[in-house]
Amino acid sequence: MTDRWALAPAEDGGVDVAPLGPDGLPAGPVRRESDLAGAVRSRPEVTRWVWRSTAEVYPRLLATGVRVERCYDIEDAETLLLGHEGRYGEPRSAAAALARLRGGPVPPDPPQRAAEPGAQSPLFEPAGAHLPLPDLLAVYTEQQRRHQEAAHPDRMRLLTAAESAGMLVAAEMNRSGLPWSAEVHRALLHELLGERYAGGGEPRRLAELADEVSAAFGRRVRPDLPADVVRAFAQAGIKVKSTRRWEIESVDHPAVAPLLEYKKLYRIWVAHGWSWLQDWVRDGRFRPEFLAGGTVTGRWVTNGGGGLQIPKVIRRAVVADPGWRLVVADADQMEPRVLAAISRDAGLMEVAGRDSDLYQSVSDRAFSGDREEAKIAVLGAVYGQTSGDGLKNLAALRRRFPKAVAYVDEAARAGEEGRLVRTWLGRTCPPAAGSGEDTAEEAGIPGGEEEPEGRSGWVPGYASTDSRARGRFARNFVVQGSAADWALLLLAALRRALWDMAAELVFFQHDEVIVHCPAQEAEAVVQAIRDSAALAGRLTFGDTPVRFPFTAAVVECYADAK
Repeated sequence: MTDRWALAPAEDGGVDVAPLGPDGLPAGPVRRESDLAGAVRSRPEVTRWVWRSTAEVYPRLLATGVRVERCYDIEDAETLLLGHEGRYGEPRSAAAALARLRGGPVPPDPPQRAAEPGAQSPLFEPAGAHLPLPDLLAVYTEQQRRHQEAAHPDRMRLLTAAESAGMLVAAEMNRSGLPWSAEVHRALLHELLGERYAGGGEPRRLAELADEVSAAFGRRVRPDLPADVVRAFAQAGIKVKSTRRWEIESVDHPAVAPLLEYKKLYRIWVAHGWSWLQDWVRDGRFRPEFLAGGTVTGRWVTNGGGGLQIPKVIRRAVVADPGWRLVVADADQMEPRVLAAISRDAGLMEVAGRDSDLYQSVSDRAFSGDREEAKIAVLGAVYGQTSGDGLKNLAALRRRFPKAVAYVDEAARAGEEGRLVRTWLGRTCPPAAGSGEDTAEEAGIPGGEEEPEGRSGWVPGYASTDSRARGRFARNFVVQGSAADWALLLLAALRRALWDMAAELVFFQHDEVIVHCPAQEAEAVVQAIRDSAALAGRLTFGDTPVRFPFTAAVVECYADAK
């Protein structure tokens, strides 16, 4: 009896299923079943389902209480394989893959609809054409051959499996939702913003601050309009290029303090105010649509709701259910540890082989104990800060950890020359484009609190003709992307560890996970996170001394974790 089956929903509402052999080829006839959930539920021995798209199938299964252990997402695999082959951006649907296989015209990918507040998730409205199961299996078989032709076949297969596992986690998180107290949120808004005015106008506190800004300039100024503020400063004899905090906070003018306060509160009002609460919180849960692998580096994004941009003050509304707890866990200095693992630099691996402060250890070896200089140097190596003090710090880092710096230097050269750049497992960066996904805070850029609007966690990319810009992105990509690959395996391992518990994964962002669990399970969950991190490290990078410690807090309120 095989533990791997394939399925394909049919246009008439039924589902076709077929067993697969150890080689991935069909091992029996295609069978028609009338009910998707019944077809899966009646085969408990199956540990991996092969299907076109997790977004098409899994939410429907979850709605009936059916979970699966593992899956192989054909369209997600196609995305990874196209990138690996230097064909990033080509249509990645199963229909497109079939057309390429048979030499026919390749259909474009269907557009993805943006999530709408209060509406059914677009995950329940599958895009793309239904493919008969034999056609789907032809694509799957060809993908197995293409995996074998990858630069490192075993790593590439592991990446595909990890990404498919991430798709399952994302679908389960979308269904579970993040615990959210509307009552606490409303009280916070009243405390911060004051009373609401009829007609949707600015709340009282914003109106008061706007009046203070205008009084300071001696004329009516709209603090919500940057151009108006810049003109007002110019009329006062002060030249500023923008109203970003880092640029104006040092300006000596009485309008600065109320303006900065206005900007902070205005963002809360617009992004997480009363309208947001009404639109996005239902039945004590906030449900953004998590999209696994939503960026070039593999980092996740959310489609709507600002799920990855919850302000610290608003986190007070994230409250566990009665008798339950939130286990909030952050990976400690993840990206420098990843750099140690992928570069195989003996000195940096030794430093990263401890649970202690990595930056302090680096500073003791290369910067006479100056932790801040060590941190700037390590992040400068990852993000490409090669001027001023960054250049001096990088030189010191290169002397002490030569293989680590050489690794990112080579990635930068490859990016500049238009060559393909890959993560440790094989995720591939397009040769002539980057996506600038490192946050401003991580990159050491001031003003990081004012990220552009749009998809949460997504900073608009560039298809730059500037070779140095591509080099900087490639330098970052090999580290950040390998960290994203490791995080996928962490999530897969943690999901498996929690399988028989009541605990549920409810949030993930880059290096942070939140598990909602009964209070009596909290200690076991903390240990599961740490064990999963260690297992993910071994699976991703092999046998290295590098450790991936987590700082975990068991709290009733998210804001109390930090």
